[in-house]
Amino acid sequence: MLQPHDASALAERRKRLVILACLWAAIAAVLFLFHSVVLPFAGAALIAYLVQPLVARITRVRLAGRGVPHWVAILLIYAVFFVGLYLFFIALVPQLYRELLRISRDGLAFANTLTPEYLQSLARRAEDWLSGYGIPIALSNRGVEGTDVPPSSSFSFAVDLAQLLKDTVARLSVLVRENLGNIVGVSRSIIAGVLATVFGLFFMLMVAAFFSIDAQAIRRYFGTLIPPEYASDARVLLGRIDRSLSGVVRGQVTICVVNGTLTAIGLLVFGVRFAFLLATIATFLSLIPIFGTIISSVPIVLIALTDGFQKGLIMLAWICGIHALEAYFLNPKIMGQAARIHPVIVAFSLIAGERLYGLVGALFAVPIAAIFVACFDFARLKAQPAPAEPPTALPSSSPAVEPARPPAP
Repeated sequence: MLQPHDASALAERRKRLVILACLWAAIAAVLFLFHSVVLPFAGAALIAYLVQPLVARITRVRLAGRGVPHWVAILLIYAVFFVGLYLFFIALVPQLYRELLRISRDGLAFANTLTPEYLQSLARRAEDWLSGYGIPIALSNRGVEGTDVPPSSSFSFAVDLAQLLKDTVARLSVLVRENLGNIVGVSRSIIAGVLATVFGLFFMLMVAAFFSIDAQAIRRYFGTLIPPEYASDARVLLGRIDRSLSGVVRGQVTICVVNGTLTAIGLLVFGVRFAFLLATIATFLSLIPIFGTIISSVPIVLIALTDGFQKGLIMLAWICGIHALEAYFLNPKIMGQAARIHPVIVAFSLIAGERLYGLVGALFAVPIAAIFVACFDFARLKAQPAPAEPPTALPSSSPAVEPARPPAP
């Protein structure tokens, strides 16, 4: 039977738990109601988490017997970031612009070669190749009768390739003429999008600075929302989340830079066209695990194949070597085993994030999945029964009795 003081303590504990549960429910309700504005703050939190090791290392430096303030460390990191961004723009953006112009010129030159005579010659060669395998498909104006289709064929399929291309070009011309008057609106939308992106970047950097400066205070504040009896479990859970996020966020950014650098080296060494553009695409798409690396590899191999089948195979082998280096060396060294997430969970989270919030959702999907997996594993391990302790021999209070010795002869 509970004593009066035990009953009052239990009622007090229940009251505290109900109040804290209501506070957490209020926080969840606010995040749900204003989910459309949560994204910049989530990006700022990721930036603050990403630079936190650098901030901690700079603040440990002693100058005149005093540590470097947090705001000075953050300003130094931001200064280095903007200097690197400036160098990127003055060094690589002109090269990227030249490569985009080259793509436009090559595309226009290729379109000019698509004359009716050239298309008919391509169609006839394709017909001859297909008819050699008994596939009766007519692609040129001479029809199936002009091919070497066996008379025993029971069906035929005709496609006027030249007419199909002409109709496609006509539709594109009509589409361009219809939207030509909307150029001002499109330009206005592009300018507004660029300005919104720049403003969003500066806003996230500002909020990330606030998060970094007040990180200890924010951590202590949220610590007061946890019952004291669960404080040790909360510290263990936060440690698991930190290990998982450090691999997913910081590790993926490091691997992204390594992947882009190695890809650029391979493209330049083997003389693949549009090397800087392809390397930049590979660097940014590497932020999305699995699918990003696959998508960025396709244009590299295709452009290399236009210079020859051998170069395409070489670039495919180079990319496979980069991914093997990531899988067997970089991932275990940078991310560690504790931060690894099963590829099935990664694929599921990427598809779910892209379906819900597009490309931005795909970028945030894996960090959110890492937090969910860490919480799920912590709850699963807490639900397991405690291992039974092996029985220990009780110490004897009586002195040890020596065995009786036989009498001496």
